[in-house]
Amino acid sequence: MTQSSLAVSADGAAWVLLNASPDLRMQLLGAPSLRPRGLRDTPVAAVVLTNADVDHIAGLLTLREKTAFDLHATPEVLATLAANAVFDVLDAGLVRRCPMALDTPFEPAPGLRITPFAVPGKVALYLEGARPDLGEIGERTVGLMIEDAAARLAYVPGCAALPDWLVERLGGADLLFFDGTVWEDDDMPRTGTGDRTGARMGHVPMQGPAGSLARLAALPARTRKVYIHINNTNPVLQPAGPERALLARAGWEVAHDGMEVTL
Repeated sequence: MTQSSLAVSADGAAWVLLNASPDLRMQLLGAPSLRPRGLRDTPVAAVVLTNADVDHIAGLLTLREKTAFDLHATPEVLATLAANAVFDVLDAGLVRRCPMALDTPFEPAPGLRITPFAVPGKVALYLEGARPDLGEIGERTVGLMIEDAAARLAYVPGCAALPDWLVERLGGADLLFFDGTVWEDDDMPRTGTGDRTGARMGHVPMQGPAGSLARLAALPARTRKVYIHINNTNPVLQPAGPERALLARAGWEVAHDGMEVTL
């Protein structure tokens, strides 16, 4: 299963990538609407980053082939990119770096409005100090509310907690793509695949009283709920497993490669 990137469009012609995962090339080749239309011509009009995690920025290097697009991120995330010269392969004459401000909408493509908002999270692993804040709220981790004339989509691929104010905000979406990294906080230590808990990685678990299943159960019935950014240790990836059945009963779906949604 490929990693956490989505593509959105209001008109089916100009597309906006939400994050640029390491396997972006494979994702683009698998989506006919995102393939190049000619020499140095691409339907990708913009990329919007929600944080500076490697899972969300490494794919930018795939987009270095002299094609123009706008790169939107918070000033702090743009500063992280600027501090690493490898991202200078994105030609500054073709790729505009556009700072986005929290709670301030912008239009990265015709008919599409995006508003970034802070969610609890932490700095990317490679930027951590000795004692990282595991629930900080600011420019380092954001969610996106994406709107066109017909509908509203919330995209939150990384989130460390679900306070009441965030649950209320997500309730305004017609479709929610939400962080599904771990089933329980100790997925990785328990399975012997790593020593970090979900909390240590900045991800809220699905299970438990403070987990996303419980905290988001009160969202309006009209809100379609889809888990994304799922770690390979998470048992919900087993289609016939009891965890997947529990999600279905709770009204959740699990995203898959090639998934298309029309609102």
